[in-house]
Amino acid sequence: MTTRALFVGGVVDNSEMDLDEGEPPMHYPPDGGGGHSRYRLHQMGLRADGSVAYAVYGAPDIADAEVRRITDERDYARRFEATPREIEGEG
Repeated sequence: MTTRALFVGGVVDNSEMDLDEGEPPMHYPPDGGGGHSRYRLHQMGLRADGSVAYAVYGAPDIADAEVRRITDERDYARRFEATPREIEGEG
């Protein structure tokens, strides 16, 4: 099953894309972004079988609380029938 990457803030706000299977990277793009600031993983939605349904990435200039507010507003957990898990990180 694929994981859906969801973006909050920045130039790709409300964009989506599929990620390769496995654990979503902590930052997107995972390779360093070619000198650009990277989006940070804020939340994963877990399916009943424990696999990752979605991963929410926040822009580098957006506060954690704002990412949570927008994520709740967009109701990704319900949309993907998943249980949200917040990711602790810098920023």
